[in-house]
Amino acid sequence: MGGSRYGRHAVVVGGSLAGMLAAHVLAGHADRVTVVERDRLPEGTASRPGVPQGRHPHVLLEGGQVALESLLPGFVAELRAAGAPRVGMPSDLVLRQSDRWFRRFPATTHIYTGSRAQLEELVRRRVLANPVISVVEGTDVVGLIGDASRVRGVLLRDRSGDDRGEQRAVEADLVVDASGSGTKAPQWLTGIGADAPHEETIDTGLAYASRIYRGKSGALDGGTAGFYVYPSPDQVHAGGALPLEDGSHLVIVSGLRGDEPPTDDAEFVAYTKKLPHPPLHSWLDEAEPLSPPFGNRRTANCRRRYDLPGRRPAGFLAVGDALCTFNPIYGQGMAVAAMNAVALRDALADPRRTPTTRRVQQALLAASRQAWDISAGADRKMPGAIGNAVDGGPADRVAGWYLQRVQDCYYGDPVVGRAFRAVLTLSAPVSALFAPAVARAVLFSPPPSTPTEPPATHEETEV
Repeated sequence: MGGSRYGRHAVVVGGSLAGMLAAHVLAGHADRVTVVERDRLPEGTASRPGVPQGRHPHVLLEGGQVALESLLPGFVAELRAAGAPRVGMPSDLVLRQSDRWFRRFPATTHIYTGSRAQLEELVRRRVLANPVISVVEGTDVVGLIGDASRVRGVLLRDRSGDDRGEQRAVEADLVVDASGSGTKAPQWLTGIGADAPHEETIDTGLAYASRIYRGKSGALDGGTAGFYVYPSPDQVHAGGALPLEDGSHLVIVSGLRGDEPPTDDAEFVAYTKKLPHPPLHSWLDEAEPLSPPFGNRRTANCRRRYDLPGRRPAGFLAVGDALCTFNPIYGQGMAVAAMNAVALRDALADPRRTPTTRRVQQALLAASRQAWDISAGADRKMPGAIGNAVDGGPADRVAGWYLQRVQDCYYGDPVVGRAFRAVLTLSAPVSALFAPAVARAVLFSPPPSTPTEPPATHEETEV
């Protein structure tokens, strides 16, 4: 980054997870980092209005845990101490997909299922302890300063004060867009003569609704922490119940375009009966609702290709959902936000290469690629999917046969299951699915048998 008479200044647009972690990284390279947030940041673990999906289930995958621990050493212990449930996969959950129950082998990975608000508050507390970082709250970014060759700052507008509607300019050596899936950056860029990024989209029309419940005993039976039915082309209704930090459970149900879950009290309960999931139905009969149902219909995958040729100004980067938005049903967003921050840190600190805007943006996109391939690959197969990226091309179709064999074995084979879970949780590369032991099981063994009824307890050994 270049300097100014006030020292090097970076502006981060958006104060959620991706923005705070980007600010944390930039604080090691700038004299000042300003986070511009349209909301007023809450005290404690309250949800922010600007994060409507915050009321819905969030999971922190293992890849995200590793990234957060790398950025904020000791963070995972803090998360655990705050009461965030640590759920073993597949041992602690009753899981179903494509009309098959998963065997409950000993856990090979763990996810955290506490509320997004809790995790954001813990990150925010750590990041804002750095005096280099400040926050401007209740303020919109309405445009960029600069031209097609370089971004030199942002235009701000107060959302609540006496000067509402008036714009003011804030100069910056670097602007990072972390404003989420509703980013206005494409318009900002065209406003200074630069090119908007090409957008790749896949939209299944999936919609979901969520509601907090407390079970009769405050928990589920025995060693079962929750239930989940994954969506698939032959089972489009999905959902389940995942534990929260206060002992309650967040229940989610989803369906596709034209059959969206309702947010009416009685109709929400009736909709859960569409899931092929008797344990969840039985548990809900005795559970007490603690909140109204909340809905969400913005679930399209969208990847903004800032890495492609065009009039790309220096001094502007996109991270998190502003760069790559995933169908939230796959639970990847928080992990990728943290992995983006690690990619940003590593690209800026690489002694072998000058961290040009283009090079850093390519590194950020690369950090999102595996999650995109998983989410987009699954959604391409869903009935009614639309968008300019629905056709994955010949390579995607060739890989599809092998990956379908992997999934057929995933439910009941411990070796394949371990590898596939590592890939899905972004803690191992896709190449793990082609390891010799996995390939032998996939290519030369029939798919193993799986339970015919929901497995009530976990298995003690993998074999």
